[in-house]
Amino acid sequence: MRRLTPLVLAFGILLTLVAAGPALASSYRYWSFWDGSAGQWVYASLGPSMARPADGSAWGFRFAVSKDAGDEAARPRAAADFGAVCGATPAAEGKKRVAVVVDFGLPADAPSGEEPPQDAPRTACAQIAPDATAAEALAAVAKPLRYNSAALLCAVSGYPKQGCGEPLAEGPGTASSPATATASGPADGRDSASPAGSGSGPSAGLLVGIAAVAALAAAALWQSRRRRTR
Repeated sequence: MRRLTPLVLAFGILLTLVAAGPALASSYRYWSFWDGSAGQWVYASLGPSMARPADGSAWGFRFAVSKDAGDEAARPRAAADFGAVCGATPAAEGKKRVAVVVDFGLPADAPSGEEPPQDAPRTACAQIAPDATAAEALAAVAKPLRYNSAALLCAVSGYPKQGCGEPLAEGPGTASSPATATASGPADGRDSASPAGSGSGPSAGLLVGIAAVAALAAAALWQSRRRRTR
């Protein structure tokens, strides 16, 4: 039993380090996606490339440092009001109208060296094909868009110029200090074009801890074999 104790201890330390790793990145800097069809912003359950908004609906995009959860993420600061956005746009045969709200967020949420293109949210009425997605509605009124290799939405109207869903060790107060780990974005279970991805990579401290545990396990195994050969 004594021979197993170092290995058990090493395994316990490894589990602790792995469990603690994801907790370091509690917030993300990313574009969140919102369904305003009922007149209130609701964190979308589908990403923009999967959602097919109905005629007369409103959809919002907000850039911010936020928790990856519907009840904690920053909502668009403009109302989910189809009439206010599309009321002056006449209906067209073979097209549907979708109110699009693009909120570039606050200066405190901007990546280092960048600023939001405008202070107030931008609104536009997209006229698109009946089967078009929310991503197509956004592209119709807010180009250029930027996606990463995993089809994650990274920039709207060219903002931000760099970065894509970076995990942050702290909340909005440390928006200019991203964690050393990299990520494709917060894992919220939506499709690949939403702010979802594989989650944060391992931090430098976690890698060092794993290496230390591996060394301890190897030493324990060597000691155990040495005792058996005596």
